[in-house]
Amino acid sequence: MAEEVAKEVTDKYSLRGRVYSSIRESILSGKYPKGEELKEIAIGKELGVSRTPVREALRQLELEGLVNIIPNKGAYVTGITLKDVKDIYAIRSYLEGLAARWACEYISKEQIEALEENIYLAQFHAEKHHAEQVVELDNKFHHTIYTASNSKMLEHILIEYHQYVKRVREVTLADTERAMKSNDEHKAILEAIKNKDTDLAEKLAHTHVENSLSNIERIGTEKIGFN
Repeated sequence: MAEEVAKEVTDKYSLRGRVYSSIRESILSGKYPKGEELKEIAIGKELGVSRTPVREALRQLELEGLVNIIPNKGAYVTGITLKDVKDIYAIRSYLEGLAARWACEYISKEQIEALEENIYLAQFHAEKHHAEQVVELDNKFHHTIYTASNSKMLEHILIEYHQYVKRVREVTLADTERAMKSNDEHKAILEAIKNKDTDLAEKLAHTHVENSLSNIERIGTEKIGFN
């Protein structure tokens, strides 16, 4: 009996988690634009679930600031604002620097080799204008640094921030000029880490994120969905 109850609870939270992740991804990717009403019945049908897990997911998303629930009216997408993006990049610039600093101490030979291969492949795909592959490799590069920092807390926070600005990063890295420059910056960060130059690694990683924000301003906020 106890096992059945435990399984029922696990299934419930697993289902809610999947629904939450799906709606969150749709908001952050721009599938559900700012101001759109999120109808429980329609989303439930789309995901093949009842209204209950959808309602629970929307409440959780409201706590994150991604959804605004108006009593007796409905739930509406708040999404990510331009100020949110700038705040995230400002915070990330310091945390990415910290991750690179700590990676100098803990990075493994295998992780260094993975990063070297990543940089080589990113160069190839950037030259071929393969934007999707460039974004995927950029994700892997940063996630490897996070793991190499040997801090689960830092890794979790930075992955969350990466997810929040996913749509913005996809647009900016589609710009070949930025993709090439970004990869050059990755090379410099990796060299500093390999040389265990903690101050330089931290500085370069910090500047790398600042440069990404400058690129957003260079290409224009309208192009990335902010008026």
